[in-house]
Amino acid sequence: MSLIVFNKPYLTGKEGHYIYQAVLSGKISGDGVFTKKCHDFFEKRYGFKKTLLTHSCTAALEMAAILLDIQPGDEVIIPSYTFVSTVNAFVLRGANIIFADSGSDNPNMDVNLLEPLITAKTRAIVPVHYAGIACDMDKIMALAYKYNLYVVEDAAQAIDSYYKRRPLGSIGHMAAFSFHETKNVISGEGGMLVINDEQFEKRAEIIREKGTNRSAFFRGEVDKYNWVDIGSSYLPSDIIAAFLFAQLENLEDIQAKRKLLWDSYYEGLKPLADKNLIRIPFVPEYATNNAHMFYIVCQNANERHALIQHLKDNNVYAVFHYLSLHKSPYYENKYKGASLPNADFYSDCLIRLPMYYELLPEEVLNICDLIFAFYK
Repeated sequence: MSLIVFNKPYLTGKEGHYIYQAVLSGKISGDGVFTKKCHDFFEKRYGFKKTLLTHSCTAALEMAAILLDIQPGDEVIIPSYTFVSTVNAFVLRGANIIFADSGSDNPNMDVNLLEPLITAKTRAIVPVHYAGIACDMDKIMALAYKYNLYVVEDAAQAIDSYYKRRPLGSIGHMAAFSFHETKNVISGEGGMLVINDEQFEKRAEIIREKGTNRSAFFRGEVDKYNWVDIGSSYLPSDIIAAFLFAQLENLEDIQAKRKLLWDSYYEGLKPLADKNLIRIPFVPEYATNNAHMFYIVCQNANERHALIQHLKDNNVYAVFHYLSLHKSPYYENKYKGASLPNADFYSDCLIRLPMYYELLPEEVLNICDLIFAFYK
């Protein structure tokens, strides 16, 4: 079998053309023509109240933490099974992280375990829509309203996915998206902050522009361009936005192909799941599947290691994913909470299979055959 890599960035064909247009425009710094095109796309297609492109999803999360005015000693509830950026953004502001366990049926936070984690110091809940599959947002938002908390959706993997017909990223007070090269639509590196609560709109522009009112100045709303708040340089170059816009124009085609591949994996591996040899993704009735990834869950860590090696020996590169953050070298000594068995289980047992636009359906079937051969 020829080599099947884990991920391969897909080019629609217009990325270079739009980058050339951006350069010819004479403005390749932030908030140029293509940045505005991307903002318009997201606000019109998904009904986001305000969008701001950033140079990464990490940057968007950092902006959210600043906007919430997180202070040392504040508590933020975040799943342990997530990427470090979700947590780092709040740790940088001095927050204490209260780690939540994953559910037994999928890696998203178990919303039924959240209420006992809330204290008088809790400021926010950060649900992570793992694999683009929605957390139960009605329950999370009900807790937020009950205890006067903010909700920041980590929608890094969740572009074009929905919760009860509502786009992910449109439900919490804010949301962060990623356009890293491993995502469905990409710009190499890149991200976006979505603001659904208008109280944060003006300050978000200021924080993104190094703490200045530069955006308002260029709109003619103020006569001077001043330092008015804390902030940093969170704008991406318009070259990045030009690349991203070419991807967005092809979103439906990209999604259709990824869903075809996801369905092929699901049907191909379901017989093994029916025999309880592996677990395959569970999509609740309230959620949709955006085909960001296809994962399987093995019985234990040794089995996972052997399966990854078996696939590698046959020129297929599959990878494990997150390690529980409450057990990370940085946070282990700080963590005072209970054990999180489901997060640890996914850390030990989950495998991500190759998923990218140019992957062929027959290659998916070959990967399924290799997995069947392993379990024989």
